[in-house]
Amino acid sequence: MRHHDAAATAGGFSDPVFDSQAVFAAIMNAFARPGTVADLNGRASAPAPLADAAAAFLAALADFDTPVWLDVTLRAAPGLREWIAFQTGAPLTDTPDAAAFAVFSDAAGLTAMERFAIGTPAYPDRAATLVVQVEALAGGAPLTLSGPGIETTATIAPRGLPERFATLWTRNNALFPLGVDLLLVSGSRALALTRTTRIRED
Repeated sequence: MRHHDAAATAGGFSDPVFDSQAVFAAIMNAFARPGTVADLNGRASAPAPLADAAAAFLAALADFDTPVWLDVTLRAAPGLREWIAFQTGAPLTDTPDAAAFAVFSDAAGLTAMERFAIGTPAYPDRAATLVVQVEALAGGAPLTLSGPGIETTATIAPRGLPERFATLWTRNNALFPLGVDLLLVSGSRALALTRTTRIRED
């Protein structure tokens, strides 16, 4: 067996039904309660540099009907394209606005998030979810969140977001009911920001 073949078959869910349901529930809860950190417990791992939480997200949610876009770094990662194909069956696309899920090796690409599908008035759910790796989910500049799913406000402090991230996100808010949704990941942990989540820099 070639190394790439071995990489493709390794690191998926050990109990596909249970693990997939557990990850799906954790991610849905994260989107229902923006800013809440979900620990996906290293249920899946993919070839580097894809974070375990991003691997678990794709293994649980990607399928034949959800084209996946990878940034340049991830596209070049040995074995990663094969892993996604084997574990999820999802087609890979090089066209940003054709992607259901877009995966970034770092947050620099968020400055161009308008390249991705924001849904249509008839089908706002056809917007892309951006899965973005950051240095850490804590230790950065504090951001105050408000909006649906947040009782009053919540504070997050991811490390590695681009400058002016709050301004970029306000532009996304303005598209509502259209707009992208965002999952920030680091290691096996993730937190979600929905298109209705308001962000204020403190």
